[in-house]
Amino acid sequence: MKRSLLSDAEVSSYRKNGYVTPHYRLATGLLADLRRTVEALIDSNAGVRPEQLVGAHIKNSKDTGGCGREELLDFAQHPDLLDIAEQVIGPDLILWGSQVFSKPARDGMAIPWHQDGQYWPMRPLSTVTVWIAVDAATTENGCLRVIPGTHAGGLMPHETHNADDLALNQGVAKGALDEREAVDVELEAGQISLHHAMLVHGSNANRSANRRCGYAIRYMP
Repeated sequence: MKRSLLSDAEVSSYRKNGYVTPHYRLATGLLADLRRTVEALIDSNAGVRPEQLVGAHIKNSKDTGGCGREELLDFAQHPDLLDIAEQVIGPDLILWGSQVFSKPARDGMAIPWHQDGQYWPMRPLSTVTVWIAVDAATTENGCLRVIPGTHAGGLMPHETHNADDLALNQGVAKGALDEREAVDVELEAGQISLHHAMLVHGSNANRSANRRCGYAIRYMP
Protein backbone atom coordinates (compact mmCIF):
# COMPACT_ATOMS: atom_id res chain seq x y z
CA MET A 1 0.00 0.00 0.00
CA LYS A 2 1.26 3.45 -0.88
CA ARG A 3 2.71 5.42 2.04
CA SER A 4 1.88 9.08 2.52
CA LEU A 5 5.36 10.57 2.86
CA LEU A 6 3.96 14.00 2.00
CA SER A 7 1.48 15.57 4.40
CA ASP A 8 -1.88 16.80 3.14
CA ALA A 9 -0.60 20.35 3.64
CA GLU A 10 2.47 19.64 1.51
CA VAL A 11 0.38 18.19 -1.31
CA SER A 12 -1.94 21.21 -1.12
CA SER A 13 1.04 23.57 -1.22
CA TYR A 14 2.36 21.81 -4.35
CA ARG A 15 -1.00 22.16 -6.09
CA LYS A 16 -1.38 25.83 -5.12
CA ASN A 17 2.18 27.07 -5.64
CA GLY A 18 3.59 24.60 -8.17
CA TYR A 19 6.38 23.51 -5.85
CA VAL A 20 6.96 22.25 -2.32
CA THR A 21 9.91 21.51 -0.06
CA PRO A 22 8.68 18.62 2.11
CA HIS A 23 9.98 17.54 5.50
CA TYR A 24 11.19 14.27 3.96
CA ARG A 25 14.96 13.72 3.88
CA LEU A 26 17.12 10.98 2.40
CA ALA A 27 18.57 8.52 4.86
CA THR A 28 22.24 9.20 5.60
CA GLY A 29 23.46 6.03 3.88
CA LEU A 30 21.33 6.66 0.79
CA LEU A 31 22.66 10.20 0.48
CA ALA A 32 26.24 8.93 0.77
CA ASP A 33 25.61 6.37 -1.99
CA LEU A 34 24.05 9.03 -4.20
CA ARG A 35 26.97 11.39 -3.68
CA ARG A 36 29.53 8.70 -4.61
CA THR A 37 27.59 7.84 -7.76
CA VAL A 38 27.24 11.47 -8.80
CA GLU A 39 30.96 12.06 -8.26
CA ALA A 40 31.70 9.07 -10.52
CA LEU A 41 29.28 10.41 -13.14
CA ILE A 42 30.96 13.82 -13.19
CA ASP A 43 34.43 12.27 -13.36
CA SER A 44 33.48 10.04 -16.29
CA ASN A 45 32.05 12.95 -18.31
CA ALA A 46 34.97 15.36 -18.14
CA GLY A 47 34.08 16.83 -21.53
CA VAL A 48 30.56 17.84 -20.48
CA ARG A 49 29.68 20.85 -18.35
CA PRO A 50 28.53 19.40 -14.99
CA GLU A 51 25.38 21.56 -15.12
CA GLN A 52 24.32 19.72 -18.29
CA LEU A 53 24.54 16.01 -17.49
CA VAL A 54 21.26 15.00 -19.12
CA GLY A 55 20.10 11.38 -19.09
CA ALA A 56 22.18 10.74 -16.00
CA HIS A 57 20.52 7.36 -15.39
CA ILE A 58 21.20 6.03 -18.92
CA LYS A 59 24.42 4.08 -19.23
CA ASN A 60 25.09 4.96 -22.87
CA SER A 61 22.86 7.73 -24.16
CA LYS A 62 22.94 8.22 -27.93
CA ASP A 63 20.77 11.32 -27.55
CA THR A 64 22.97 13.23 -25.10
CA GLY A 65 26.39 11.74 -25.77
CA GLY A 66 26.91 11.38 -22.06
CA CYS A 67 27.84 8.27 -20.14
CA GLY A 68 25.28 7.79 -17.37
CA ARG A 69 25.24 5.53 -14.32
CA GLU A 70 22.83 2.65 -13.90
CA GLU A 71 22.99 3.20 -10.14
CA LEU A 72 21.05 6.43 -10.72
CA LEU A 73 18.30 4.44 -12.43
CA ASP A 74 18.10 2.27 -9.32
CA PHE A 75 18.05 5.38 -7.14
CA ALA A 76 15.23 6.95 -9.18
CA GLN A 77 13.14 3.83 -8.50
CA HIS A 78 13.59 4.04 -4.74
CA PRO A 79 10.22 3.31 -3.08
CA ASP A 80 10.26 6.59 -1.15
CA LEU A 81 10.65 8.68 -4.30
CA LEU A 82 8.02 6.71 -6.20
CA ASP A 83 5.54 7.08 -3.34
CA ILE A 84 6.19 10.82 -3.17
CA ALA A 85 5.71 11.23 -6.93
CA GLU A 86 2.54 9.14 -6.76
CA GLN A 87 1.01 11.52 -4.25
CA VAL A 88 1.10 14.40 -6.73
CA ILE A 89 0.62 12.75 -10.16
CA GLY A 90 -1.13 9.45 -9.39
CA PRO A 91 -0.18 5.77 -9.20
CA ASP A 92 0.36 4.99 -12.90
CA LEU A 93 3.65 6.79 -13.51
CA ILE A 94 6.72 6.67 -15.71
CA LEU A 95 10.29 7.71 -15.00
CA TRP A 96 11.26 9.37 -18.27
CA GLY A 97 14.28 11.54 -17.56
CA SER A 98 16.89 12.72 -15.11
CA GLN A 99 19.71 15.23 -14.98
CA VAL A 100 22.56 16.17 -12.69
CA PHE A 101 22.95 19.93 -12.23
CA SER A 102 26.35 20.48 -10.62
CA LYS A 103 27.57 24.06 -10.34
CA PRO A 104 31.31 24.11 -9.61
CA ALA A 105 32.60 26.50 -6.98
CA ARG A 106 33.25 29.99 -8.40
CA ASP A 107 32.40 28.82 -11.95
CA GLY A 108 28.83 27.55 -11.80
CA MET A 109 26.60 28.62 -14.67
CA ALA A 110 23.31 30.45 -14.18
CA ILE A 111 20.02 29.02 -15.42
CA PRO A 112 17.60 31.62 -16.84
CA TRP A 113 13.98 31.89 -15.78
CA HIS A 114 12.11 29.24 -17.75
CA GLN A 115 9.32 26.67 -17.74
CA ASP A 116 10.36 23.09 -18.33
CA GLY A 117 7.29 22.64 -20.50
CA GLN A 118 8.90 24.94 -23.07
CA TYR A 119 11.48 22.20 -23.72
CA TRP A 120 9.29 19.11 -23.50
CA PRO A 121 6.92 18.20 -26.39
CA MET A 122 4.47 16.21 -24.27
CA ARG A 123 0.83 16.64 -23.36
CA PRO A 124 -0.48 16.89 -20.76
CA LEU A 125 2.37 18.79 -19.15
CA SER A 126 1.88 17.24 -15.74
CA THR A 127 5.44 16.10 -15.13
CA VAL A 128 6.80 16.50 -11.62
CA THR A 129 10.52 16.99 -11.04
CA VAL A 130 11.90 15.61 -7.79
CA TRP A 131 15.06 17.65 -7.11
CA ILE A 132 17.48 16.08 -4.61
CA ALA A 133 20.17 18.18 -2.97
CA VAL A 134 23.47 16.28 -3.21
CA ASP A 135 25.16 19.32 -1.65
CA ALA A 136 23.62 22.06 0.43
CA ALA A 137 21.92 24.57 -1.89
CA THR A 138 22.03 28.18 -0.71
CA THR A 139 21.49 31.64 -2.11
CA GLU A 140 25.27 32.02 -2.17
CA ASN A 141 25.99 28.98 -4.36
CA GLY A 142 23.07 29.34 -6.76
CA CYS A 143 20.08 27.48 -5.29
CA LEU A 144 16.87 26.91 -7.23
CA ARG A 145 14.62 29.97 -7.44
CA VAL A 146 10.90 29.80 -8.25
CA ILE A 147 7.98 32.12 -9.00
CA PRO A 148 5.12 30.55 -7.01
CA GLY A 149 1.81 30.00 -8.80
CA THR A 150 3.12 30.45 -12.33
CA HIS A 151 2.39 26.79 -13.12
CA ALA A 152 -1.30 27.67 -13.40
CA GLY A 153 -1.02 30.29 -16.12
CA GLY A 154 0.04 28.31 -19.18
CA LEU A 155 3.23 28.66 -21.18
CA MET A 156 4.80 32.10 -21.19
CA PRO A 157 6.66 33.49 -24.20
CA HIS A 158 10.29 32.40 -24.25
CA GLU A 159 13.27 33.78 -26.13
CA THR A 160 16.60 32.26 -27.11
CA HIS A 161 19.77 33.19 -25.25
CA ASN A 162 23.22 32.66 -26.72
CA ALA A 163 25.27 33.63 -23.68
CA ASP A 164 28.13 31.28 -22.87
CA ASP A 165 27.52 31.58 -19.13
CA LEU A 166 23.97 30.16 -19.20
CA ALA A 167 23.26 26.44 -18.83
CA LEU A 168 20.04 26.65 -20.91
CA ASN A 169 19.48 28.56 -24.13
CA GLN A 170 15.81 29.46 -23.70
CA GLY A 171 14.28 31.67 -21.04
CA VAL A 172 11.10 33.57 -20.31
CA ALA A 173 10.93 36.69 -22.47
CA LYS A 174 12.09 39.89 -20.85
CA GLY A 175 9.27 41.72 -19.09
CA ALA A 176 6.94 38.69 -19.01
CA LEU A 177 7.20 38.09 -15.25
CA ASP A 178 7.71 39.89 -11.96
CA GLU A 179 10.99 38.73 -10.42
CA ARG A 180 10.09 40.44 -7.14
CA GLU A 181 7.89 37.41 -6.40
CA ALA A 182 10.83 35.00 -6.58
CA VAL A 183 11.47 32.57 -3.73
CA ASP A 184 14.87 31.00 -3.02
CA VAL A 185 14.58 27.24 -2.41
CA GLU A 186 17.43 26.62 0.01
CA LEU A 187 18.04 22.96 0.87
CA GLU A 188 20.36 21.05 3.14
CA ALA A 189 22.10 18.03 1.62
CA GLY A 190 19.59 15.19 1.51
CA GLN A 191 16.54 17.42 1.32
CA ILE A 192 14.31 17.43 -1.75
CA SER A 193 11.98 19.77 -3.54
CA LEU A 194 9.22 19.06 -6.06
CA HIS A 195 8.19 21.35 -8.89
CA HIS A 196 5.63 21.26 -11.69
CA ALA A 197 6.65 21.30 -15.36
CA MET A 198 4.93 24.67 -15.85
CA LEU A 199 6.45 26.46 -12.86
CA VAL A 200 8.76 29.33 -13.76
CA HIS A 201 12.13 28.69 -12.14
CA GLY A 202 15.84 29.31 -12.60
CA SER A 203 18.98 29.91 -10.58
CA ASN A 204 21.88 32.32 -10.26
CA ALA A 205 25.50 31.62 -11.05
CA ASN A 206 27.68 30.09 -8.36
CA ARG A 207 30.50 32.44 -7.44
CA SER A 208 30.93 31.00 -3.94
CA ALA A 209 33.63 28.67 -2.65
CA ASN A 210 31.12 25.79 -2.35
CA ARG A 211 29.83 23.52 -5.11
CA ARG A 212 26.08 23.21 -5.56
CA CYS A 213 25.00 19.85 -6.93
CA GLY A 214 21.54 18.37 -7.34
CA TYR A 215 19.96 15.36 -9.03
CA ALA A 216 16.65 16.05 -10.79
CA ILE A 217 14.35 13.13 -11.61
CA ARG A 218 11.35 13.50 -13.94
CA TYR A 219 8.17 11.48 -13.49
CA MET A 220 4.97 11.75 -15.54
CA PRO A 221 1.59 9.96 -15.60
